[in-house]
Amino acid sequence: MSDYHRKILSVDRLKRVVSDLRGSGATPRTVVQCHGCFDIVHPGHIRYLEFARSQGDVLVVSITGDAAIDKGAQRPYIPEELRAENLAALEFVDYVVIDPSATACALLRAVRPDVYVKGHEYATSDDPRFLAEREVVESGGGRVLFSSGQVVFSSSRLAEGMSRADDLGLERLRAVCRRHDITLGSLMGLLDRVEGKRILVLGDVVVERYVLCDTTNIASESPMMSLDELDEKDHLGGAAIVAAQLAALGAEPVLVTSLGDDQLSAWAMRELTDGGVQVQAVRQRPELAVKTRFLVDEHKLFKVNRACIYPLDSVGERGVADLLAAEATGADAAVIYDCGLGMITPGLLRRLGTPFRHRVPVIAGGSAGPQGNLAALRDFDLLCCSERRLRVAVNDFGGGLSALAYQMLQQTQAIQMLVTLGKRGLVTFDRHSHDRGSQAWNARLCSEHLPSLADGVVDRLGCGESILTVAALSLAGGATLMQSAYLAAVVAALQIGVLGPQAVRRERLHRWLPRRVELGDDVDTGGRSAARQALLSGA
Repeated sequence: MSDYHRKILSVDRLKRVVSDLRGSGATPRTVVQCHGCFDIVHPGHIRYLEFARSQGDVLVVSITGDAAIDKGAQRPYIPEELRAENLAALEFVDYVVIDPSATACALLRAVRPDVYVKGHEYATSDDPRFLAEREVVESGGGRVLFSSGQVVFSSSRLAEGMSRADDLGLERLRAVCRRHDITLGSLMGLLDRVEGKRILVLGDVVVERYVLCDTTNIASESPMMSLDELDEKDHLGGAAIVAAQLAALGAEPVLVTSLGDDQLSAWAMRELTDGGVQVQAVRQRPELAVKTRFLVDEHKLFKVNRACIYPLDSVGERGVADLLAAEATGADAAVIYDCGLGMITPGLLRRLGTPFRHRVPVIAGGSAGPQGNLAALRDFDLLCCSERRLRVAVNDFGGGLSALAYQMLQQTQAIQMLVTLGKRGLVTFDRHSHDRGSQAWNARLCSEHLPSLADGVVDRLGCGESILTVAALSLAGGATLMQSAYLAAVVAALQIGVLGPQAVRRERLHRWLPRRVELGDDVDTGGRSAARQALLSGA
């Protein structure tokens, strides 16, 4: 039994544990209790529980049992046992108990918490169920505190916003997976093969800053919105999140970039090196580029950029080109990500030239920002971009996607291409022959559509970098373009469910992939694949 499973107690067992805590003869310990459904544990829940834990010595979290939840025919989405496990896995939660009653009154009488923490929405509530709970707590000598961890989310809204593919869409996805040998076994084998791959990454580091706010009122001095800042969080962006994602999947990335002497550059260097990224930095910039987004709840209000362009000079270009040439020895792939901030210049790309491309088996590229130049990435094995960026690059906003992809591949002489379509997924484009001297090189492209695998969207920022990163790494591991695209779509689906660009670790993929119903793999008579059974059982 896992350690966190030992935190899940029956009501009777919890009563004995709390009694022992108070009757041990030592200094009495303050018991804090929270109660709720916790159907989908989101950042608001985490902040709420962290606040509760700070109010005492022991945190007890009680959850409403399945039978007592009255939130619609489809609720709860997560069974009570799994909801209890989710909470017990949190380090700051001491005990979890499933309460079969519609209210927590009976359990509150048994536990007699010193502090009972409820969300801010209950501070003025006249709901008779809560008023009964409050009376029980206060009559037992406890007190009620109100806090939602400042940033408030709604499990119901998150659940209602989750997209559900219909049966036809699932069957089409299954057909795509069968056609391209995308199975649980092939993907798990791919994850094993990419471990330890040495990948070069070239591009600018960007700091993606999120300022979480609360609305108060209209400002007194003029008719503008007035916000209260609650929290601030910096994330690695640009080429830095590419390198961090590679490290999270077990690769050995080498990031060649430009840093400054400012505090953010020092922070980025620590984050990268602590995450397993080898950094080769030139000091070309006085400070890192910062893109700041202001949010209220989950809504982005506006963005402020502090991102000046500092292009490499001729000396810098020569130094970076020499560095990349030296690092190319033994490299399995290279990812060049042009954020348009000066690290990737036409002169640098010319200096890299054919010798560098011949020494690195796989070269993938992408671009971002208004100054990123996708068309300058010539003779690459893979290009990745969004449909919007592709249309801007070829200056065609009405043509068919296949025609635009063909035009870009011909212009850059690249071999393959991934074009992301937002919530509609992505499209792969491949040549019939990868031999530039073959007549088939100029033939029509092979294309395939892969729908989005995301259950819901919290933040799309960073998904383009995830697609580029994982596809390049997968190609370096010997995967086909479609297998690479599928694994990239999986990582993007997980990344899109969190706020801010955050690397998805391989352990999470090992847990998530066996749940994908379209991945048939050596299916046994019970309808479950042998590989999936082994993974789910921990074999």
